[in-house]
Amino acid sequence: MPKLHSNKASFFRQTTLLLGLLSMLLVLWSCKRNKKSKKVQAHHHAQGQGNHHEHSHGKKHAHKKGHAHSHHHGMRHDFSDVKRWVKIFDNPKRKAWQKPMEVIKLMAIKPGMTVVDIGAGTGYFLPYLRTAVGAKGKVLGLDLAATLVKHMNQRAKKAGWKNVTATQVKPNDPQLAPKSVDRILIVNTWHHVQNRGAYAAKLKAALKPGGAVFVVDFGANATRGPSKKHRLTPKQVSDDFTKGALEATILQETLPEQYIVKGQ
Repeated sequence: MPKLHSNKASFFRQTTLLLGLLSMLLVLWSCKRNKKSKKVQAHHHAQGQGNHHEHSHGKKHAHKKGHAHSHHHGMRHDFSDVKRWVKIFDNPKRKAWQKPMEVIKLMAIKPGMTVVDIGAGTGYFLPYLRTAVGAKGKVLGLDLAATLVKHMNQRAKKAGWKNVTATQVKPNDPQLAPKSVDRILIVNTWHHVQNRGAYAAKLKAALKPGGAVFVVDFGANATRGPSKKHRLTPKQVSDDFTKGALEATILQETLPEQYIVKGQ
């Protein structure tokens, strides 16, 4: 009997050890699986973001292509490969749906003015704005991404645009001096801004007397741009302007994918 009891005890000890070992293996397997799952999700997220922007301009910002201009918050992209974004943002086909000349006309820019493009991306609008302000005017391209800012400055230098400069800014602050600019253009970017009312107030403070802000963004039925959950209606943009002490006007335009809201 003592020997039988000893064998039983040994059996239980071995069984307990075996079960413990199996538990440890299951935990390790589960951790490895979760880690792999996260990597796959991250990879898909990165691929999706690449499609979006096809930021400042092309179909869905995953966001869809055609989105141009860089982002101010959660939906950020990797802009280290500038050449890739140049192909997307500066795609010649963009002109058909972006209608840059119509946007410039609605801004009523006069020679000698100082104009700012916030979320300027690769500088798609810079040549149009430069032409509008003339030799005595000034154009400033602002963006969060250092790589895009560097590209814009190189682009301006190569083209001989002495009145065009680009500067890197913070997500929540355009860093513009009070009463220093006549026009502010924000294309395909406003839906990325956090605390938009407070941001609008900073834009208001930067405007000279008679100055104005123009937000160009994707409509509800646009075939490109951000996903619908990230889109803003013209009314929402108007409300943002109102919170920032800007008087909002939804402009009449013929852009097939976007609307324009003016604040002054």
